[in-house]
Amino acid sequence: MSTLSPTKKVSRRQELRQDTVVTFYARALDLIENHRQTVYQVLGGLVFLVVAVLGWNWYQSNQNDKALSEMAEAVRLYEAGSWTAALDGDASFSGLIDIADRFGGTTSGNLARFYTADALFRTGEMDRALEYFQDYDKGADYIGASAFAGEAAIYELRGEHERAGDLYLRAANVFRSDITSPMYLSNAARAYAASGKVNDAADALEAIRDDFPDSQAARNIDYRLAALGKAG
Repeated sequence: MSTLSPTKKVSRRQELRQDTVVTFYARALDLIENHRQTVYQVLGGLVFLVVAVLGWNWYQSNQNDKALSEMAEAVRLYEAGSWTAALDGDASFSGLIDIADRFGGTTSGNLARFYTADALFRTGEMDRALEYFQDYDKGADYIGASAFAGEAAIYELRGEHERAGDLYLRAANVFRSDITSPMYLSNAARAYAASGKVNDAADALEAIRDDFPDSQAARNIDYRLAALGKAG
């Protein structure tokens, strides 16, 4: 008795499938052979793209670390209330303005923009402060909300009350907080009232009453609504 296994019968469907695979690879090889130069160019472009992305990520990380290191002394002065010194720097350290301008595309450089805007605001340079507040890449966090509020305060000082109200409202909503949101809503109500947008002012006050009833800003809501001619 033979120990060899009988030859397995191949179905017509399997034969067709095998023929299709063989044909596909044959055509693919033929296509590559006929367009060898183009294929090499495409592959080379993909390799270059991958290398470029990796290189850019490394560069950004390196620049971010450099910005963070350079801004340490400026931030220390900022927190101590030495606004002008923090902004300008000196021969021994880089100022916030320089760091924000050179490293603005990094996370640390973006943060330097906010410090710069706030310091300029505190020194009375409102136009420059507004530029840096607007350039700051705002996230849905405490600092992002503060940047919107900074813009709002400048427009309010300029007498552009409706625009200020819109920005205060955005500050209140971009980062919902029991501490900051009622304050920004209260500021929005004040700005809207000054612009004659009574309904918008009332909406902001009612949002405080409904969403933040235990906040300091909620304590005189009925009085403020009555002053607007709205029911409490």
